[in-house]
Amino acid sequence: MDKYPRVDLVKTGKNITRLMKENNIKVSDLQEIFGFEYPQAIYKWKRGECLPTIDNLIILSAVFKITVDKIIKTSF
Repeated sequence: MDKYPRVDLVKTGKNITRLMKENNIKVSDLQEIFGFEYPQAIYKWKRGECLPTIDNLIILSAVFKITVDKIIKTSF
């Protein structure tokens, strides 16, 4: 067991998916908000393949009206 928490990509992705559903936000909505030409990055976040960058996490926190630490999930 690790001494310090690690960011859990899969749990974070599931959390982003949950937050999107609770806030009735679609991938296309986020794509427009972020100004992404293609939605692949958002799908990668949702699948837990990678994390949003810090600047994108700040935007997500504003969109969801929560703090960044409520988006990122950790595990030991």
